[in-house]
Amino acid sequence: DALIEKAVELYLTERIPKLKAGRNTAAELAAMFWAYRERPLSALTDVCKTYRAKATKADGQPLSAATVRNRIRYLTAACRYAWREHSLCEHDPAAAVTVPSVRNERQTYGTRADMLRACRQCRNRTARMAIRIAFYSGMRLSEILRAEVRGSVWVLADTKNGMPRMVPIHPRVAVCARHFVPCPKITIQRAWESARDRAGLHGMRFHDWRHSAASALINAGVDLYTVGRVLGHRDARSTARYSHLAVDALAAAVGLIGQKIPHRGTSKKA
Repeated sequence: DALIEKAVELYLTERIPKLKAGRNTAAELAAMFWAYRERPLSALTDVCKTYRAKATKADGQPLSAATVRNRIRYLTAACRYAWREHSLCEHDPAAAVTVPSVRNERQTYGTRADMLRACRQCRNRTARMAIRIAFYSGMRLSEILRAEVRGSVWVLADTKNGMPRMVPIHPRVAVCARHFVPCPKITIQRAWESARDRAGLHGMRFHDWRHSAASALINAGVDLYTVGRVLGHRDARSTARYSHLAVDALAAAVGLIGQKIPHRGTSKKA
């Protein structure tokens, strides 16, 4: 029975270099090496159960369910790769593996007034532009930093879901779009965090401006399908997290039940 270590080695050598987040995946697999060291592929389910039960941070505190889930998924991906591509075992070694359920959806939405207050408190010009762009586009910070301006749209050739995307430029950030010069992500993050605290938006993440854009669209009556397209969601389930905001639209739809359909008579020919 081949060892899990062999499967991970093949994955690191052949697959990881092709992944966008390959370096991070390699680090996560290394962090759980103690759990699968010298264990056979047939023991993958037990290895994952052990990791769920015993994995801790450096200070001895339990890992978050999201971290455990992600690491187990990386490990099972490596083992399945070795099974499919190199036949290191006869059956899917991850067939019986379960991962922790994670419910970490955030319900933090900033208003336009919040955005303007944060911008007034932000001392970094590039970060101010990024905050405004995030609110008026729904783009992630990483997308803002690499988006190309072409006419009246931002073009994202490479996105999280693997599909290219075009985001219309809102008139209120057209000047920002033309003059925005990318800088290190950490610079914007630090400037944003300082501005956030001074503005009294404690606990809000930069990414929450993306949620705020979705909220603003829904409150303006835009349907969830269109909101998903603006945000670049390939799976409708990603947009479904905002469905609770569409109460007014749902109420209007329900109000149509039982209403008489206006009679449309045929027009007489002159």
